[in-house]
Amino acid sequence: MESTWLKHWDERYRKEEYAYGKQPNHYLKEQLAELEAGSILFPAEGEGRNAVYAACQGWNVDAFDISKEGRNKALLLAEKNNVTINYQVGELPDLNYDVGQFDAIALIYAHFPAHLKSAYHKLLDKYLVKGGVIIFEAFSKKHLEYRLKNEKVGGPRDLESLFSIEELRSDFANYEVLELEEKEVELNEGLYHNGKSSVIRFVGKKM
Repeated sequence: MESTWLKHWDERYRKEEYAYGKQPNHYLKEQLAELEAGSILFPAEGEGRNAVYAACQGWNVDAFDISKEGRNKALLLAEKNNVTINYQVGELPDLNYDVGQFDAIALIYAHFPAHLKSAYHKLLDKYLVKGGVIIFEAFSKKHLEYRLKNEKVGGPRDLESLFSIEELRSDFANYEVLELEEKEVELNEGLYHNGKSSVIRFVGKKM
């Protein structure tokens, strides 16, 4: 992965304050409440707010990110909450997850580079057990309009890194769609997700 991409995230996560706060994403919290705790993977997990929350709810948590700085803060947050998470640093194809290892995968603002995102989704699918659940929230392609009005809402600046409902249907074609919608939400997550935004929310059960 490009060194500029890694440098960007290391610099963001190196600061003392948590970039997206310490509280879990609202949609993730809502969806986890509907599931029985098991094993869950958090791709592109950054500073660990969602992974730590899941661990506090009794989940067996794995996470990964390209940023060592993100991992350092995630492990610190886990320690403060008296939980443990298995957090690896690296790119997905190089990590040693097993086929069918996870009961759930949570993709919360996991905006991988545009040329990787569909391939990563399809690789992640292999690691999810049959009957397992994907929980997804990320910025939609309409979000660029919101970002132009308010930089504080954050998110990618390029259309290709944002998502459409059609992309999600294609990437997760072998899933029963439990929820799939594009909607406007008000974000209040740390320093970089603040204001109205356009997101896609998806919950799918692997068939």
